[in-house]
Parts: sequence; structure tokens; C-alpha cells
Amino acid sequence: MKLPQVGLSFIELYTLVIAPIKTRLLLASIELKVFDLLSEPRSAEYVADILGTHPENTRIFLDGLASFDLVEKRGGLYQNSMIAETFLVGNSPTFLGDFLTEQWRYAEPVLEDLLGLVIKGPQELKAGPERESEDETARWAAAVASYERSGIAQMVVGAIGDLPEFPSFRKMLDLGGGPGLIGMALVAAHPAMRGVVFDLPPVAKAAEKFIQDYGMEDRMEDRMEVVAGDFCTDPIGENYDLILASASLYSCKQDLDSVIEKIHDALNPGGIFASLHEGLTCEKTKPEAMALGWLPAGLLGRSLAFEQGEIAASMRRAGFGSISSRTLDSPVGPLDLDVGRKL
Repeated sequence: MKLPQVGLSFIELYTLVIAPIKTRLLLASIELKVFDLLSEPRSAEYVADILGTHPENTRIFLDGLASFDLVEKRGGLYQNSMIAETFLVGNSPTFLGDFLTEQWRYAEPVLEDLLGLVIKGPQELKAGPERESEDETARWAAAVASYERSGIAQMVVGAIGDLPEFPSFRKMLDLGGGPGLIGMALVAAHPAMRGVVFDLPPVAKAAEKFIQDYGMEDRMEDRMEVVAGDFCTDPIGENYDLILASASLYSCKQDLDSVIEKIHDALNPGGIFASLHEGLTCEKTKPEAMALGWLPAGLLGRSLAFEQGEIAASMRRAGFGSISSRTLDSPVGPLDLDVGRKL
């Protein structure tokens, strides 16, 4: 018997096969609120008793979480790892459980019918759940808010705050700002700037609530306001020193030039338009996190991701005189910050 010569390990392929086990363990743990019980060392029996779950399978379940370091096991007791304690405990200010669950909720139907979509095309898949009701919108906004306050808003404040023009800003627009936490954070970091969050009416209503919840109306002397509308078709206001579009230009991707021209017109001379979106490279296959994150939407016929340089090129066509671009390392993968200055 002669065995083949193998100079390469297939560990990466095997790891892909078992990767969904991690995903299911994480999502089940969020649903069961397991991490809420493990801020202190606890036994599997204690967890099973509180949750009303099967004792032995609870132990196996917790061992699974420990295998990829979401919990730590010492002396038969389980406790949250640092990342779980920070992002997966329900009362944490940076709790991400709802955000992660929402992300999976929209990806799962596509992945379950992946083979069918590849063979037959996007029309064969039933439409997934839509955010049409007020409750659905509020749930989505809460999930996005948790995402923004868990590192994204801080990153944006750092990047925009470093711009030499930042101290001179007096009025900013958070375009398609969702719950508005990024806009609020920028305003809070500035001694005098006022902010406007612009989004569709159901989302704008959610943003108003977040502004109230964070006390921005009183504490910041009404420095935040919300405007409802569709920025693809409606006027967006004028006399802005800063317009920020953070992961919001997708709905206007087919008409990007006219929207960025509208943004250009709404800025004061010397004003800045800052865009924070992915920038796909290598013929739209990298970065991995962004390419895979957009894959479900692409299979449904909604290829909305931006290629690197696409937004900057539109800025040039709109008349921005000075454009700079750099890539930021974000918690969801590399994001391109394109900054255009109006002459």
C-alpha cells in the first residue's frame, strides 16, 4: 500500500465545518441569558437549576463555550471571559446580544437555502422578516444603538475629532443616522456644535427616544434634533460644517452621484463630508469580514457593498476639492473613512 504524500494540512477546512457549532452555542447562550449567571464562578448544576435545563447537557453546553474561550472553567466552575463579561451580559452598557441576534436573524434564512439560491437565483427565497412595524423598528434601532456604543461611536469620534477643522464646526448632519448615537457622541465631544439626525420617519422616531434617554435635549441645551425624511429624494437642509454618512449610503447606491452632489450643496464653504463604509478590494473578495457580511444580501439580488475608492470617486465628481482616505480597524472589520472638503 502506497499512501499519498501530503504536504498540506486540512485543519482550516475542518475548522470551517465545526465553526457553525460556535455560532449556535453563542446564540443559544444569548437567548438563555447564560452569561448573566457567570459574572462569578458557578457550577453547571447551579446554572441548570436557575435555567431549568438538563444538568448533564448544561455541563456539556458550558464546556463547549469554554472550548473557544467565551467562558473559563477552573475547578469545575464556569465564569465569563473578559469578552463575554464586556459584551454578552445583559446589564452591561456594551451588551451586544441583541445586535448579534439581529444579524443572525437576517442571515439565517439565506444560509439555510444557500444551495437553492445558487442554483435557482434570489427569486426562489421567501422574503425574510421585514422591519415594518413600530416594534420591529424599535428593536432594530436598539440593536444598532448597542453596536454603536460598543466601540464604533468611540472610533468615529476619535477619527473626526482629529480633523484640524473639528474645533470650528458649528452644525453637523448625521445622515441616515439610525438611533443617532454617533451623532450624539460627536456633539458631546464638541463644546459648541449642534447636531441633526436625519432618517426615515419610523427610525427618526426611535432616534428621538434615544436623544431623550441620553438626556441630550436638556444636558446639551437642545443641541440635537431629529429630521424625518428620505435623504435619497428629500431635501436634507443646509449650512452644515460636517455631514457624516456612516453605513447609510446603501439605499442610494444606484444614484450615488446625485446624493453626494446634494451633500456637497448642503455644506458651507470649507465644510467636510465624511463617509464611513466598507471598501471591498481584490475584485470584491476582501476584506473577508466585509465580503462575507454582504454575501447574504448579494444572493438575494441586493449587491449594495461599496468597492474601495468608489465613494471617493463620487466625491470628486461632485466637486469636492480635497479628498483623503484611510482604513480604520473597526470591531466589524476594516472600514474606509473618506473625507471630502468643499472649496
